Amino acid sequence: MSLHTLSANFQSLEEYPFTRLNNLLAPVTPRANEAPILMSVGEPQHEPPVFMADVIARNSHLWNRYPAMAGTPALRSTVAKWLTYRYKLPTGMIDPERNVIALSGTKEGLYMVASLVVPDTKAGKRPVALMPNPYYLVYSGGAHMAGAETMPLDATAETGFLPDLDSIPDDVLARTALFYLCTPANPQGACADLAYYRKLIGLARRYDFVLAVDECYSEIYDRVAPVGGLEACAAMGGDLSNVLVFHSLSKRSNAAGLRIGFVAGDPDLLAKFGRLRSYGGAQVPLPLQEAAVALWQDEAHVEANRALYRRKFDICEEILKGRFGFYRPAGGFFLWLDVGDGEAASLKLWRDTGLRSLPGPYIGRANAQGVNPGQRYIRLAIVHDDDTVAAGMRRLLNVL
Repeated sequence: MSLHTLSANFQSLEEYPFTRLNNLLAPVTPRANEAPILMSVGEPQHEPPVFMADVIARNSHLWNRYPAMAGTPALRSTVAKWLTYRYKLPTGMIDPERNVIALSGTKEGLYMVASLVVPDTKAGKRPVALMPNPYYLVYSGGAHMAGAETMPLDATAETGFLPDLDSIPDDVLARTALFYLCTPANPQGACADLAYYRKLIGLARRYDFVLAVDECYSEIYDRVAPVGGLEACAAMGGDLSNVLVFHSLSKRSNAAGLRIGFVAGDPDLLAKFGRLRSYGGAQVPLPLQEAAVALWQDEAHVEANRALYRRKFDICEEILKGRFGFYRPAGGFFLWLDVGDGEAASLKLWRDTGLRSLPGPYIGRANAQGVNPGQRYIRLAIVHDDDTVAAGMRRLLNVL
């Protein structure tokens, strides 16, 4: 097929960061004799709970059945109870039938929601999708393919690593159809507080755009459980309009391969989203939904998981001791380190030590002043065992 027959939006889609990373590092063979340490991908290395496999095995008789697209009543009810418990919501605020839809991982939902909510025009012009900068490229990919103008908002140390809501011009807000927010933030680990949520939800309702909150790192935190989008809605009277939150078992339960998550929130939006997903969404197999029910009903493995991550950050803090702008993130499992030139540092780390990191500029975009806020940084996923994490930090210090 010739290029002129492909979608114009696809042809202008930005290159995925790991494709760029492979292109950067593939020609280079690490000089070190030690085994490579791969910290570029946020893939949990902890074992999932043993009972997960047991539940799947016990429900193997269900593999031949087509699952309901929205998820089983048991799964949706479990999610509603978990949300109510986790975010201290009023009883009955989350209706399993109206406020929850199962997803085949949050990536699917975060991408597809743009196809639902981005109109042809807004305020007489091309609609805008806002997102933090740096950002998860699925946000920009979904919004771009839906026809929106993607507009990243710098999330730097000066802004608390979250977008500065007061800096968004009124004419941009008037054109905004979708606002992606990740909290705890990937890569910086910053968490939005209740005041931030109140302001952002207020803007969403005033300017009639959809707030899509990616909360997939919500259960990996250092000291204080992050506030959630639904928690903010409850504090504002319980109205869920304009707000969707996305959750996953990938990080919470170390079950990235399970490919199961959910979206919850505005019932009117979810009714329409369910209709859209009936065309393009992927059902979650019933044995996996049964496993998800068991995982969302159990907090013990989540608490143990958090303790393992806290210990890893203790190790990083002890070794780095403030170098490269080190700070202990409030949530998530990434280090966001200022190394001067993220791409050059990633190449040097791989070539000289076999440590694989993700260059910050690959998940950011140049702003109006031509500055990419990720330019100086690398992202490291602190997901390995303690000894491997310590070895990675020492390699970093030896080379940089």
